[in-house]
Amino acid sequence: MAYRIRRSKSVQASVRKIALEQIDKAIGEILDEQLDRHETVHQVRKRCKKLRGLIRLVRPEFNDYQRENEFFRDAARELSYVRDAQSIIECFDGLLGHFHDQIEQDAFVPVRDELAERRQKIADDKVGLDNKLDEFLAKMREARGRAAKWKVNDDGFSAVEGGLAKTYRRGRKALRSAYEKPSRENFHEWRKRIKYHWYHARLLRRIWPDMMNLWRGATDELSDLLGDDHDLAVFRQTLLDDPDRFGSESDLQVLIGLIDRRRAELLAKARPLGERLLAEKPKQLRSRLGRYWETWQARPNLQPKLGNELTLV
Repeated sequence: MAYRIRRSKSVQASVRKIALEQIDKAIGEILDEQLDRHETVHQVRKRCKKLRGLIRLVRPEFNDYQRENEFFRDAARELSYVRDAQSIIECFDGLLGHFHDQIEQDAFVPVRDELAERRQKIADDKVGLDNKLDEFLAKMREARGRAAKWKVNDDGFSAVEGGLAKTYRRGRKALRSAYEKPSRENFHEWRKRIKYHWYHARLLRRIWPDMMNLWRGATDELSDLLGDDHDLAVFRQTLLDDPDRFGSESDLQVLIGLIDRRRAELLAKARPLGERLLAEKPKQLRSRLGRYWETWQARPNLQPKLGNELTLV
C-alpha cells in the first residue's frame, strides 16, 4: 500500500495499514545486509518522519498521539549523529559545486578531509552502530504491535481535517516568525512544519490527484530549500566551533562567506513560494479540501488505461 489514504478503507484502517507498512520497511532495511549501514540509517529515519506525519494528520482524533510521536521522534534521534556526519559532507560538496566557477576548490581540500575523517570515525565504530540499529529494530517491533491496534475516533474528512489545519496553521505562523526574527532555529522550525504539510499532501493526494500532486511538488521544493539552508547553517556553526581544524583563517572566512551567500539565495527563493503555498487561511484550506474529499467519495476517479478502457480507483 502506498503512502496515501484510500477511498475504499476507513481512515482508521488506512492509518493502521500505512503505519504497518512503514514499520515493516524499516525492519526490512535494518535486516538487509546488502544495504550500506549509513544508507540504512537514512532510510529508517525517513520512516519515522513519515510515521510522525501520518499520526499528525489524525492528531485530534488519535488519543495516543503524544506517546507515539515522542516514541518515533526519540527512536530516530538516537541515529541522528550518523546521518549528520554524512549530510554535512553532502552540504559541503553542494556548496562548492554551486560556486565552482568562482573559487579555487583545491584550497578547501583540508576542510573536506576533516569532514571525511569525522564520518570515518563513525563508520569505524561498527559495533556501536550495530548496537544502535539493534535497539532501533527492537523499538520498531514493539511499535508494530501497537500500530495494528491504533484507534482513530472519527472517520471521513472529519478524522483528518483537524490535524491538517493545525499543521498548516503552524506553518503560517512559522513563516512569519522566520522572516520577522531570522534565526537558524526559526527557519528550521518553519521547515519542519512544511515537511509535515508535505506528508499530508502525499497522504491526501487521491482526493484530486492532479491538484494535490502539484501542491505536494511545490511543498517538496520549499522543504528542500529550507532543508538546504538548515544544513548550511549547521555547517557554518561546525566551522566556527572549532576553526583550527578546518584550514587557514583566510580560507575559512571565504567558505563562511559562500555559506552566507548561498543561504541568502535559498531564503530569497523560499519566501515567495512559502507565501503562495500558505496564502489561504486554515479555515479556507479545510473547506476547500473538504469539498475535494466529498467529491472523491461521491464520484470515484475514472483513470484511462491502454485500449481506452476505464477502471475505477
